[in-house]
Amino acid sequence: MDDDKPIPEQMADAMSTAAAATTEAAKTAVKKVRKAAKKVAKKVTPKKAKKAKKASKKSGAKKSAKKAVKKFVKKAARKKKKAKKSKR
Repeated sequence: MDDDKPIPEQMADAMSTAAAATTEAAKTAVKKVRKAAKKVAKKVTPKKAKKAKKASKKSGAKKSAKKAVKKFVKKAARKKKKAKKSKR
């Protein structure tokens, strides 16, 4: 502590330096967190993309179209059976 400076002035200096140090620490912490998040994102996204590609290949447009046709045929057959029963 300086004996030349008055106490309120010393307190103001101490507070300003503490605030500056706190903001610097917060900034560095944020930078580190962002960097870590980017690393995790890089590791996670390729795996998800690969899984999505595999899933799209397995259940492609052809398969879904075939399934839709089969469902339509089954429903039509059920409707015909119900119509025959109701006519009896």
